[in-house]
Amino acid sequence: MEDEDLAGDETMTARVPEALHGARLDAAAASLFPAFSRSRLADWIKLGRLQRNQSAAKPRDKVAVADHITLTPEYDDRVEWAPEALPLDLLYEDDHVIVLNKPAGLVVHPAAGHHSGTLVNRLLAHAPEMASLPRGGIVHRLDKDTSGVMLAAKSTLAHKSLVAQLAERTVSRHYSAVCRGTFSGGGTIDGPIGRHPTSRIKMAVVLDGKPAVTHYRIAERFGAHTHLDVSLESGRTHQIRVHLAWRKHPLIGDPVYGGRAMRPAGSSDRLLSALQEFPRQALHARELEFLHPESNESLQFSATIPEDLAALLGCLAEEDPA
Repeated sequence: MEDEDLAGDETMTARVPEALHGARLDAAAASLFPAFSRSRLADWIKLGRLQRNQSAAKPRDKVAVADHITLTPEYDDRVEWAPEALPLDLLYEDDHVIVLNKPAGLVVHPAAGHHSGTLVNRLLAHAPEMASLPRGGIVHRLDKDTSGVMLAAKSTLAHKSLVAQLAERTVSRHYSAVCRGTFSGGGTIDGPIGRHPTSRIKMAVVLDGKPAVTHYRIAERFGAHTHLDVSLESGRTHQIRVHLAWRKHPLIGDPVYGGRAMRPAGSSDRLLSALQEFPRQALHARELEFLHPESNESLQFSATIPEDLAALLGCLAEEDPA
């Protein structure tokens, strides 16, 4: 990410990989420059700030393998976010990156209904230099009620490197997820994700969505539920939640994709209470691995499963044995 003085002048570049051949330009750009929303990128295409092969284009134009995409972001309209000296659970920090353990319930960016107390507000108080960076230094997000490891950039060098690593799918991310139903073994879910056709607050597997691939293996079996180790190739909004719900294995406690808690046959009152009262989607970002932007050293960080999720797993082990 850049200092504000350089924001309007810096150009980012990328080449279209084979996986995006034939995609719309705005959709491909959203995959190549994940720090920005598709709608914002579409606006920049119309303004000529995002070009294909050094020529102006339209958002709906198709891209081809090896097309050269250039983007000159414009940050002048970035909302000024106030720093707030609130707690942070830092796992690592240097001049370029911050790695932290985000608790469930913490919103990442200020938005309607959440103008203060967010992760960005806290980071700006901790590291004021991040105020000049787009999205306050955040290069990827976790949902409000998902806990675990997050990564943020503190320097221009870090932003360029981390955005490129995310676009190239070389950042390794592992999650602990507890879902409804049982599996015969591990597997892969490959389904493009986009906005739900009828619900504005939901995502869904749709034909014109962005490519999304989720891998999973069984961490622990229960009678009517499963603890999964999930890894991502792509990072789409609500990806794990959407993919598992699409496969009829929604996360326990998911208020959007999970539906009502189901009572397994023969389950105890304790188990039913644990399932019905779990206050969030049972999802935790457990591990994150990336290359340090300056040293190119591979760094790996982990966050212990939080108490609420550990208690749920303990209840399932005792009350819903395989």
